[in-house]
Amino acid sequence: MTITLELQPEIEKGLLAQATVRGVSLIDYVKEIVVREAHVSPEPPRQRTGRELIDACSKVQGLFTDEEVDTLFSRNPSFARPVDFE
Repeated sequence: MTITLELQPEIEKGLLAQATVRGVSLIDYVKEIVVREAHVSPEPPRQRTGRELIDACSKVQGLFTDEEVDTLFSRNPSFARPVDFE
């Protein structure tokens, strides 16, 4: 269902500020309010299995050789490096 709301600018500003504090978009925040006020539980998150990760990884298997992976993802064990914060 699509609903169009015409909000007074100060109400929109207040809702946007609250959404920003929560780290969500204004639309998602308004949806949260509607669900809460309608006393309807949101659909529970789908249980994911390890199989999905295995399937996703199998799609990229073989893109790099072992040497390329070592080169791309090697780490410098030295933690005493100068850091420039400018």
